[in-house]
Amino acid sequence: MSTQRHKEILERFDALLGAEDLRDLDELCTLDMVNHALAPDRPQGVAGTREFLESDGRRKFQEHRWDELIVVAEGPYVVQFGRRGGDWPGGSFLGIEAPAGPYSRDFMAAYRFADGRIAERWAIRDDLGMLRQLGAL
Repeated sequence: MSTQRHKEILERFDALLGAEDLRDLDELCTLDMVNHALAPDRPQGVAGTREFLESDGRRKFQEHRWDELIVVAEGPYVVQFGRRGGDWPGGSFLGIEAPAGPYSRDFMAAYRFADGRIAERWAIRDDLGMLRQLGAL
């Protein structure tokens, strides 16, 4: 599968954050997908990603968007790097109460594809920077 196709799949995957209809998840990800960015108490496989996307926590990121994005792809690997921003509605973030407000933070996600689907995902976010911007720290 081409790296361009992998990039297109990731655009569809990104669109699921904040979406009500998650039917595309099964088409975009392998059933045994390993999502290294999930909390340890989430189920393994695509079920854990689905659980996160259906949770109240993800609803707080409905306005989350790429402000800057660089995508590098080679073979089965794709890396997204840039700045993601949005409007935090207020509430607990990683166990810290954060007031409502706009934020922008560095964000990197890496993916491994297998048979045209996302098989593995990693994410590195500047959560500390986000909490500082919001005045939580």
